[in-house]
Amino acid sequence: MTQPQLSPLQSLIASGTKLWVDSVDPVEVQLGFSQGATGATSNPIIIADLVKTGRFDGRLAALMAEGMDDETVAWQLTDEFVQHAQKVFAPVWEATRGNDGYVSFELDPMLEDAACALSLPAKAARYVALGVQWAQGHHNRMIKIPATPGGLAALEELTAAGISLNVTLIFSIDQYRAAREAIWRGALRRQTKELFKSVYSIFVSRIDVYTKQHVPQLSAAASGQVGLLNVKRIWQENRAWWSDKELPLEQELVFASTGSKDPADAADKYVAALAGSDIQTNPPATNAAVQANTGTQYRPRVADMPTPDVIAEIDRVVDFSLLERTLLAEGLQKFANPQKALLALIKDKRRLLQSPRQSG
Repeated sequence: MTQPQLSPLQSLIASGTKLWVDSVDPVEVQLGFSQGATGATSNPIIIADLVKTGRFDGRLAALMAEGMDDETVAWQLTDEFVQHAQKVFAPVWEATRGNDGYVSFELDPMLEDAACALSLPAKAARYVALGVQWAQGHHNRMIKIPATPGGLAALEELTAAGISLNVTLIFSIDQYRAAREAIWRGALRRQTKELFKSVYSIFVSRIDVYTKQHVPQLSAAASGQVGLLNVKRIWQENRAWWSDKELPLEQELVFASTGSKDPADAADKYVAALAGSDIQTNPPATNAAVQANTGTQYRPRVADMPTPDVIAEIDRVVDFSLLERTLLAEGLQKFANPQKALLALIKDKRRLLQSPRQSG
């Protein structure tokens, strides 16, 4: 008797990929869970998009009626969305004994705003305090922190405090190494490593956007392969580095920025090329595009590298240090600006939601 063919997303998961939803929209979280997703991630853009829908105006009005200012409303709402997703994925966390089933909670991006006047030690201390605050009482919540100087300086203390971390805004192997080593120092200070879990979010498609703009001399064969080569090298090193640590839980990469940004690319370019291991955090639109590829059956390809001549060309032509500096600077703008936009949106909502009461 022939086995029924898997859906495209089912085949992706069967290849060895853990699928996390890049959303905490309750509808998308439930849909993702029904399709086999085992975790989720959050950020201010996601929260702002939910606020814009108007579906949560009643909750916003209630929080405002309690006397909360705009910033407190933003964080309270974020906390509630993340908690809802945590409840959905809690059975996964329990079944895997802490290896999966997490929802990421991003710390205050305003710490990376150009206007932030805090010194590096003060910024790190603030990250630690916020991480402890937002992780308290949560088993399957990951604290998301950027691989910036301030963020990296906080990783050891947060890990030593028993907090699970998702290090984000990683573009280079140097950032990854700095994060991994800080986290491992923190892990060595813990009394037990039973629930020690860390993940490293490597941005993929943004690198190919960068090379298309700044490295136009790449050949057709090498163009569009830089992001994949970069992340696959980091994936190989990550597996090798943790292999002898005898830990109960996996320390994994999160393949982030997996949506294709070049219209000439297939919607599942990165999804397909990274199938087979670790975690993909795919936007809902990317998952929908994958599901629409009826008949597609994904196989493990994360270990497949570009041809030697393509690798040699990329290493010769691409300045990865400049790439990291440029993308991190852009990333920080994209990190802090959405939080400002979220606060402005809540301010506008306050005027709209409270105006009938004031006019009456």
